[in-house]
Amino acid sequence: MKYDVVVIGASAGGLTAAISAKRFYPDKSVLVIKKEQTGMIPCGIPYIFGTFKSVDDDILPAEKFLEPLGVETLVDEVVEIDPKAKIVRTKSGKEIAWEKLVIATGSKPVFPELPGAELEDVYTVPKDYHYLKALRERLESAEKVVIVGGGFIALEVGDEIRKLGKDVTLLVRSRLLRSSFDPEFSEMVEGRLKEAGINIVYGQVERLLGSEKVEKVKLVDGNELDADLVIFSIGYRPNVDLAIKAGLKVTRYGIWTDEYMRTSHPDIFAVGDCVEHRDFFTGKPYGLMLASTATFEARIAGANLFRLQIVRENRRTIGVYSTHVAGLTLAAAGLTEEAARREGFEVIVGYGKGPDRHPAKFPDTSMVTVKLIFSRDRGAILGAQIAGGKSVGEMINILALAIQKRLTASELYTLQIATHPLLTASPVGYQIVKAAEDALAKLRT
Repeated sequence: MKYDVVVIGASAGGLTAAISAKRFYPDKSVLVIKKEQTGMIPCGIPYIFGTFKSVDDDILPAEKFLEPLGVETLVDEVVEIDPKAKIVRTKSGKEIAWEKLVIATGSKPVFPELPGAELEDVYTVPKDYHYLKALRERLESAEKVVIVGGGFIALEVGDEIRKLGKDVTLLVRSRLLRSSFDPEFSEMVEGRLKEAGINIVYGQVERLLGSEKVEKVKLVDGNELDADLVIFSIGYRPNVDLAIKAGLKVTRYGIWTDEYMRTSHPDIFAVGDCVEHRDFFTGKPYGLMLASTATFEARIAGANLFRLQIVRENRRTIGVYSTHVAGLTLAAAGLTEEAARREGFEVIVGYGKGPDRHPAKFPDTSMVTVKLIFSRDRGAILGAQIAGGKSVGEMINILALAIQKRLTASELYTLQIATHPLLTASPVGYQIVKAAEDALAKLRT
């Protein structure tokens, strides 16, 4: 078999790469190879534990998007990439030739190397339908659940499991959401989680205790936590084994790519969790595992497979995050204040706070807090953090674009906006504008 384009992986990155390839090059044949028949919507996985009635509510219908475009799919596992022969070999023994190849192999959760980690009822949170289904079923009979980790997945999974009426404890080494938010936002979400009934314990795991099944989590300080079930959410690693075996350039953060997502082989592209990213401001390499980033990269790759059609102005990546736990929405883009100062930027911070409806008597009104971080030298925006209701989810996208276009505090202060009482904050007190105004006043001092 031979195809013009072969995509390895059918999650957000692989799916989008295939769609983009077919739309920009409709005469080309495209094949997507996926390991599992049933895929999951990555960002929806936490909600299978509470909000959704079943794991099946979060299935990613890849064929629904691909078949109308004429993209073929194959359920199999690629075990080898031969860059010279331009062939992939699969677990079932197939050899498939390609003109262009896209690697979208994603990431896998880190499993701890701890004494007792081999006990039953110790889990991670992978994007694996059958594994997650088994975990969801096991949760039905568990009463005490300990979740190790303080990142987005840990918080979201914990918040969902507590909706099942379980006793949930979050075990955190440092503060919550440390890499994406400054301390005042961590405190906000910690307060909300505690109000919702989630226990938060700060410490580090030494070992897991139990005979056949896990019964306790022992901490380095000697304290022990009772547990019927333990979930580790301590990070993810890029799936780069295929790339390494193929001789592609791979760093500690993932597969190296240029600004058009080309690897060290000119006809092999890579997108998503499995690739190395470079920070928008510093250019430093780092790992970033977001479906939104994967789809952005996949659109760039798909459009530019055979010729450069979409020019990418900046080869660097902005981390843009959002989450919703215990009734609180948090979102962030760019550098935190802590990170900006650590990198040597002299910064000015502006705050804006107020209701997201006007007047605030509407029943779905929530208070929104916006924090903007600017460089003192020219007032360019470096980062943003927002907390409030669900309106925050789209507000952060405005600020991500502002960061991408390097807007200044003055430009955000004069932002022209549409407002409506049922939909937005008052034009008199629009939080982004207020935060920019606060920063401008400080810049003048």
